Amino acid sequence: MKEKVICGLQQVGIGVKNADESWKWYREHFGIDIPVVVDEGVAERMLPYTGGKPQPRYAILAISLQGGGGLEIWEPRGRELNYPKQQPMLGDLGIFIAKIKCHDVPATYERFVREGLHLLSAPKKSFAGLAHFYLADPWDNILEIEEDDYIFQPSKTFATGGAGGAVLGVSDMDRSIAFYGKVLGYDKVRADETGVFADMEGLPGGDRKVRRVLLERTRPFNGPLSPLMGTSHLELVQALDAPVVKLYENRYWGDPGYIQICFDVRNMDAVEADCKAAGHPFVCDSGADFGMGDAGGHFTYIEDPDGTLIEFVETFRIPVAKKFGIYINFTKRDDHKPMPRWMLKALRFLRVS
Repeated sequence: MKEKVICGLQQVGIGVKNADESWKWYREHFGIDIPVVVDEGVAERMLPYTGGKPQPRYAILAISLQGGGGLEIWEPRGRELNYPKQQPMLGDLGIFIAKIKCHDVPATYERFVREGLHLLSAPKKSFAGLAHFYLADPWDNILEIEEDDYIFQPSKTFATGGAGGAVLGVSDMDRSIAFYGKVLGYDKVRADETGVFADMEGLPGGDRKVRRVLLERTRPFNGPLSPLMGTSHLELVQALDAPVVKLYENRYWGDPGYIQICFDVRNMDAVEADCKAAGHPFVCDSGADFGMGDAGGHFTYIEDPDGTLIEFVETFRIPVAKKFGIYINFTKRDDHKPMPRWMLKALRFLRVS
């Protein structure tokens, strides 16, 4: 069996009421303007999370060529959306915040002030020493603009890139540290502090006492798409003096809010074996024949110790110039070798203004 390869954080999934409207907002304010996938269809292979029956959906997976993961924007169709029964709070179990890479945090904050966005804090240093601030999109999803100097292709307009990680609520910090280290390779604790944090005071539940841990990888990502995705880290938060709820309790996959965090991988059989050995077998498996719009691949899901969905995607092909029938085919490429940067930069032909 070939070795498991994790190429990087591919995307953070987010459920919305209107995917086109939401993507327009992320495009205009963050420059996430390259639609790798646009697809309308039926989610037939997520039955454990869709009430046991296929559910219609419309999806857009968009990235920024400045680097980082994308946002996979899901719009359930043909059913009533199920919103959280109460406002998500810091420490609630699941994905609470998506992190967005930014190489100039102060300038981006001033830009967002001029644009009248819903800012939740001013720029401050985090417990890990990174400049950052929080804001909410028009649908109450919280985003963190966080200092990150990694740039794949510079933009003349935006200092922000794509997704650089996420903030996840956990119930047992040490158990989650072990899981994310073993299964996903985030094996380095960059910061580990407990208290009430001044830089989080603008967040719902920001006055809670929490344990806060930032995880990084000691082993760099590699593989075909790794130059585009770049670095990432995960921030785990455990509430110590307040009750917590599961953010997706009694709701369907695709309902409003953050759905999953996804990693691009090679050799899905090896990924499956590794996850089983760690006690986290696949809970959904598309099979290797899955197509989504003009892209193709193999997706699977596992749950973290608190039931948060982690997705793996082995990409087989993605479009570059659809009207000319030009695609990047990954099936015959070295699993460990990064693709030439010029080839990945050709994704700019998909850009939507």
